[in-house]
Amino acid sequence: MLYLKPANYEDLGKLHAFVAAKPADENGFLNDYHDVSLEDFKSTVLPRMVDFSLGKNLPEGFVPETFYFLWSDEGNADDRATHKIVGELRLRHHLNAALENGSGHVGQFIKKEYRGLGYCTQGLKLLIEEARKIVPENELYLHCNIDNPASLRVMLKNGGVIHHKDQSGYYVRIKLRG
Repeated sequence: MLYLKPANYEDLGKLHAFVAAKPADENGFLNDYHDVSLEDFKSTVLPRMVDFSLGKNLPEGFVPETFYFLWSDEGNADDRATHKIVGELRLRHHLNAALENGSGHVGQFIKKEYRGLGYCTQGLKLLIEEARKIVPENELYLHCNIDNPASLRVMLKNGGVIHHKDQSGYYVRIKLRG
């Protein structure tokens, strides 16, 4: 079973291991915390993630953003030790001009060994349910690089419609309501 869980202090060790191991930039998903130490993750990175989800201490031009981690319980829901992080999805709570014409509401990353297995499709489906509770717009705005057809397929499988494309990528909309 897969489930989403926001960044939290309870899962500090597993969150750190996942975030520190992610590449700095892969298919447009940026990770400013590649190779971050456990101490820096605990004292700076995780508090920043939690604050961002609450709309606190945001840099100029940023909007509130929740860092969700996609967990798999490997068929053993009762044994927390077997739960592992397979991906990260970010949900920006609303749009500003830069997001509307750029990366949109959603960022998604699946660990390499779990790609092509449907995890991202299922993760985005779960994220859409969260977005219905948070996002005021009637549609989710998404973007993927032109050279990332797998990400585009995930969006389309979740009801996405290509709004337009340019030399950098595809701009997709997914209805939340209405």
